[in-house]
Amino acid sequence: MLLAVVVSRVIGRATRLPVPLVQIALGAALFYSSLSSVELDPDVFFLLLLPPLLFLDGWRIPKDDLMREAPTIVTLALGLVVVTVLGVGWLIHALIPGMPLSVAFALAAVISPTDPIAVAAIAGRTPIPMRMRRVLEGESLFNDASGLVCMRFAVTATLTGSFAVSSALLSFLWVALGGLAVGVCVTWLLIRAKPSTAVLLNDDGGAQILVTLLIPFGVYLLAEWLGCSGILAAVAAGITMGFTPHSHWHATTRIRRTAVWDTVQFAANGSIFVLLGEQIPSILMAAKETVQVTGHQNPWWLGLYIVMIVAALAVLRFAWVWASLTIAFFGEPSHRTMRPAARWRVMLAMSIAGVRGAITLAAVLTLPFKLSDGSPFPGRDLAIFLAAGVIVLSLLLATVALPHALDGLKLPSDKSPEDDEGTARRAGAEAALRAVESAREALPAGQPDTDIQTQAANQIATIYRQRIERYSGHPDAPMHADKAEAADRDLRLLALRAERDEMIRLGEANEIQEITLRKLVREIDLQEARFSSV
Repeated sequence: MLLAVVVSRVIGRATRLPVPLVQIALGAALFYSSLSSVELDPDVFFLLLLPPLLFLDGWRIPKDDLMREAPTIVTLALGLVVVTVLGVGWLIHALIPGMPLSVAFALAAVISPTDPIAVAAIAGRTPIPMRMRRVLEGESLFNDASGLVCMRFAVTATLTGSFAVSSALLSFLWVALGGLAVGVCVTWLLIRAKPSTAVLLNDDGGAQILVTLLIPFGVYLLAEWLGCSGILAAVAAGITMGFTPHSHWHATTRIRRTAVWDTVQFAANGSIFVLLGEQIPSILMAAKETVQVTGHQNPWWLGLYIVMIVAALAVLRFAWVWASLTIAFFGEPSHRTMRPAARWRVMLAMSIAGVRGAITLAAVLTLPFKLSDGSPFPGRDLAIFLAAGVIVLSLLLATVALPHALDGLKLPSDKSPEDDEGTARRAGAEAALRAVESAREALPAGQPDTDIQTQAANQIATIYRQRIERYSGHPDAPMHADKAEAADRDLRLLALRAERDEMIRLGEANEIQEITLRKLVREIDLQEARFSSV
């Protein structure tokens, strides 16, 4: 499965196809190959793949953007889910009377959460406006939990034959608030204890990184044991980790931590879609038996139902997005500068971005096989088939339409990170210059090394004065500084690569020890990464 993830990137880059679709196709190919395929165990899926991904998304999402877009995110993650469950649930029951209303609500609940991972990959080389991306990311962090909670209520109603609104509301509050509390409290305690544990671990960066890998699994298991939402616990833990002071981590530990988590994210994201692709062939092969629940014999009726469900999802999402964005985005003075066509494109793009993913399939597979009296759970196979169809069709729809809807689109007050980069760089340069000048003034007079240290301090101070001048608003300074910095960067990179090539040559000729070679190459690699990222 991991090999398929690697191959999918190669195929996606060569063919320019969306990587999630390539991964689904490779998963289907694994199903038909002589290799043993992976059976999707929902409990294992939710434990192994979801907590780290949701934790990382919560950790990396900018907290200021999350707070600013909180009203829109809440309406999409909670209000839209409830409306989708009710509206699409009634539609499914009306289309397929053979599926009980409670089961239809359960199916609507599992297809209500969106999958931003697929959206980001499908958008590809057409960047999503920053503000829209933050709303989609924030929505996806919380709508998984609300959709799964709604599904739990619908399944309970199917099993017991009754539904109490008051108990359901109390249960929802416990599941949601309890999950959030577990994630926040456990992570906060670990953050507070980190300086002490760093001393006990002798500041072992590897052990500290491993702790961050264990946090999402720990809070998920604890929350589920308490009867709360493990998904919300993982999300809350990630958001809480985002408030960890950067000073708590050494620079090398941060670099290694980023590399480790990037690898985990790459492997887990790809595995989800490969795993999804492995399940689809067996679901399609059962179409002839599944369609009988609908009262028809031709399997093509299932395709028609899938199209109608996806259309209903799109219409509901468009209407809800129109109302939410009219209040949130377009209530700002800057919205008057947007043309009406651009406003409709924003709503259309947000609606198309409601792509469903493997979370939907894993959730629908958790439907029980039997009722309390031992009879088969009504419409289970049909619900699984329809959910899989909604996933594939929504992915295809976004693949075709989303890049066109996003092309050249900008939102009002869509602030770029570069907007305040100059201010931060100038403030940092001023702080560095003060520190260097203080150190120079503190040098003892008459010492043998004082002149050398003074000369070094003067050179560094000159560099920071030039940087301050560049970001102080002088009209000619930025252009000149940009050219000078670009030339300096290119020459530094050229020199570093030549230096590394020579180190490698010396190592291959056995003129230096291998351990020395590794140390020197790592130092050069870090410097190259620094200048390459400028």
